[in-house]
Parts: sequence; structure tokens; C-alpha cells
Amino acid sequence: MDFDPGIYLITVVMMIAGCREQQQVESPDTNKETALAMFDAFNKHDWQKMADYYAEGADFLDPSLGKSFVKQSHKEIVDKYQGMQQMFPDIKDEVTSVHVDGEAVIVQFTSHGTMDGGTSFSLPIITVLTFDDGLITRDATYYDLENE
Repeated sequence: MDFDPGIYLITVVMMIAGCREQQQVESPDTNKETALAMFDAFNKHDWQKMADYYAEGADFLDPSLGKSFVKQSHKEIVDKYQGMQQMFPDIKDEVTSVHVDGEAVIVQFTSHGTMDGGTSFSLPIITVLTFDDGLITRDATYYDLENE
């Protein structure tokens, strides 16, 4: 059997195309799907997977972190939410509305949880997620604890 470079080239191209198709199926293909996948990881308490939806060093605006944007590494994201889960072992977010505006996804949701002593909370929250190349680069989260 003789070596046919044309057959070899076609085989390699098909293998690469097959790998690309599989990658596209495994990862969300829109910012909205990525945002919802991130909330799904949150609800499963899979903090590392949740952090992986963010760019390393993403900017966060969150009342729990202060009054201005701060950069957070994946490790800092994981640590923050692990700590939150320790305080509220059953914490979950219920997404009630999603709006897409260009590279931004605005998500309205209610966060629910119960402390070990039985004290529970239900907190309405809005977050504006900004994307670049499929990753969240900015997370501006707004809520009011004074009315709780």
C-alpha cells in the first residue's frame, strides 16, 4: 500500500474538525448561556467551575467587597463562595430575569439560604456581567441589605 499524502491530509483535517465540533458542544456559545451556566455552578456549589467562567483577575463590584471595583483571582472567588456556603449551607440563586445588551448580560435573581441556627434570608439581587471572549471580565452586583 502506497502512502497517499492527500488521504493523510484529509484524515488530519477531519480529526481536527471533529475536535472543534466537540469543543463547541461542551462550552456555552453565547454570553447568556455562559451566565446561566455560571448560576448553575453556583447552585451546585461547584465554586471552581463557577470561577472558571470568569477571566483571571476579573473586576468585581459587590457590597461585600467594598464600594469600588476590585480584581479577584479564581482562588479569591472560590474562597469567597466557600465561606458563604459555610455560613449558608443551602444557599441557592433563583434567576427570575435575564437581559442581554451587547457584551453585557443583566441577571435579576433572588438568593436564598439558611444559617445553621435556622435564620433564613431571601435577597433580591441584580448583577451586570460583562464578557470578553466568552469569559466574564466584570461583575457588578447590586443589592440592599438594609431592608433585610
